[in-house]
This record gives sequence, C-alpha cells and structure tokens, in this order.
Amino acid sequence: MIKFLNLKKINHQYADELKKVASEVIDSGHYLLGERLKTFEDNLAAYIGVKHAIGMANGLDALRLILKAYMQIGVMQEGDEVIVPANTYIASVLAISDNRLKPVLVEPDINTYNIDISLIEKHITNRTKAIMVVHLYGSVCWSEKLEEIARKHNLKIIEDNAQAIGAIYKSKKTGSLGDAAGFSFYPGKNLGALGDAGVVTTKSDEMAEMVRALGNYGSKVKYVNEYRGLNSRLDEIQAAFLNVKLKYLDAENERRKEIAKYYCENITNKHIILPSGQGQSHVWHLFVVRSSERANLLKHLQENGIQTLLHYPIPVHKQNAYSEWNAMSLPISELIHREVVNLPISPVMEESEIEKVVSAVNSFKS
Repeated sequence: MIKFLNLKKINHQYADELKKVASEVIDSGHYLLGERLKTFEDNLAAYIGVKHAIGMANGLDALRLILKAYMQIGVMQEGDEVIVPANTYIASVLAISDNRLKPVLVEPDINTYNIDISLIEKHITNRTKAIMVVHLYGSVCWSEKLEEIARKHNLKIIEDNAQAIGAIYKSKKTGSLGDAAGFSFYPGKNLGALGDAGVVTTKSDEMAEMVRALGNYGSKVKYVNEYRGLNSRLDEIQAAFLNVKLKYLDAENERRKEIAKYYCENITNKHIILPSGQGQSHVWHLFVVRSSERANLLKHLQENGIQTLLHYPIPVHKQNAYSEWNAMSLPISELIHREVVNLPISPVMEESEIEKVVSAVNSFKS
C-alpha cells in the first residue's frame, strides 16, 4: 500500500538531528518560553519576511488569537463580520465564531479552489471588518484586486497559511502578504512538528505584542493579567524540532512541485479533473483531483494499493456544528466537497510509487 503521507519516513530523514535537539531540551530543564522558541520565531520571521513570529499551541489558536487581538485593540467587536471561503477547513470558521464574530461564507473559484475574489465585494456590509483568505491546498490566494477591495473598505486581510508555507506571490511569501497570518505545524503539514504547533506572523508591533500577551493568559508580566487571555504557547521541544526541519522546507517543497508536475503531465484519464490555474508558486500541500464517480474511484485506488484522503468530505455549512446554515445553498463548494480526492504527495515518495499512482488513476474506468 502506498501511504497517503508517510510521516515516519519523512521524519526519519532528520532523526539524528531531532533526537539531538530533543536531548538538549530535556537536559536544559527549560521547557516553555525559552531560547529554542525565540530562535525558531526569529528564523521563521526571517524566512517569511516579517518582523514578528509568535509561537502558538496550534494553528486554530493562531487564527483565534489574531481575531481576539483585533477585538482587544478595538478594530473589531462582537457581531462584526469576517469574510471567509465557504470550502475551507472548519478551523478557519471556528476561529471567527469562537470570538463571537460572524463568518460570511463566500464561494470559491472552481479552478483554484481558493475564494473567488470577484465575489467578495458584494458580501461586504457596514459590519464587515476583515477578509480571511485561505491559501488552500498550498496555492496562493492573492491579487491586486483583493488589496484594492481591502483598501477601499478599510478591511484587514488575515491569511490562513496553514497549508502554504513557502509559497510566493510576486517575490513575497504567504504569511507576509496580509495584516496578520496564522500557521499550523500539524505533523502532516509541509513544515510539520511532532505534535501540535502554530504561529502568528505580522509586521505590526501592536498586533505582535497583543497576540503574545493573549496567548500567555493575557499577561505581559508574570502574574499581572491585563486581558482575558488563553494558554496557547509553542513549547520548547516542538520549537526545536521545527527549527531543524525549517532548514529543509524549500527542498521538500521543490520535491512536491516535481511530483505534482509529473502527475499533471502524465495523468491522462478523461474522467479525472486535474488541478488547474495554480501557478509555479503552489507548494502542493495536497494534490487534489475531482471525479463525479468518486466512490468508484476511491474503491479502484484502494484495490490498486493507493491510499487516498478526502479534504474535505462535508462542507462547513452542512456540518451539525453550524446547523443554522444547513439549508444554505453553496453549489460550487458542495460540488468540490462531493468530488475531491487527494492523491499521495510527499517529498519521500519513490519514483516507482509516483508511477504506480499515475498508472492506477489512468486505469480507472467510470
């Protein structure tokens, strides 16, 4: 069976370095808010091209705390609206509703799967305060038109960069394009920890200071709590692991691009819809194809020893968690969620595995 993502094999490449830094952290006796976190934050900020990177416990908290910080600063208040793509993972939406803000779902572009920027403006009201763009599957979601809309309506742009670390738009990396960005380092991401981890990046001193305080119980000085914060801190051992793996991120992203290029050039099955409109900047966190015969395709690939996953089988507006939206009709999102299949793509795939995936997809008969 060709695994969808072989995390053991990915991390085995760096096992000696990971074990070394783990031992150093254990021996240090300092496990939170120490030198390893600062080193990783500094290195990541330099890599992304921002002034600040603030370690968080996970990617959801990164987005939650960006919004919470804007509310504390006075940019937003309860009931304000945040525009978000309808086909994103639920975490993007949870971050908004958790702050008692109102998510406004906007349909994606059927070609890129990112939010359809041409539809954003008609969803803006006098309560809209931000646009949350999601660089879905590793593909950059940005344009001059997006920037123009934000300027015109005085909106913040928040990047959900959980899936696109290393992607570039006009020489700038995702995570540096908007006002603030949330990252996830869940183990399966292009830059994955060995557990949960996340980061907020921003160029704003005020935002950085507020996010850091809110993630530390609302405290800038120990036992002095200025705000009603959370406990969301990136621990020393995960920071040390991520600092090791950051050195190899660009090379791993290049390997993902090579695999995606091979897939695009060699999958010729007319029943399979390949990714399109992605551009060279795509870092291919996921290689997503579509089929109107998804159930049969999944069965065929399983029988041929190919493990697949669905990102995501149920759209947010059809989840029980948001039952008030269940009657909503979002046909493009629903089509995507009904048809997507994710093929294996990872920097440790062997050539024979890549060829086998192509062969299996091409042999599928509707």
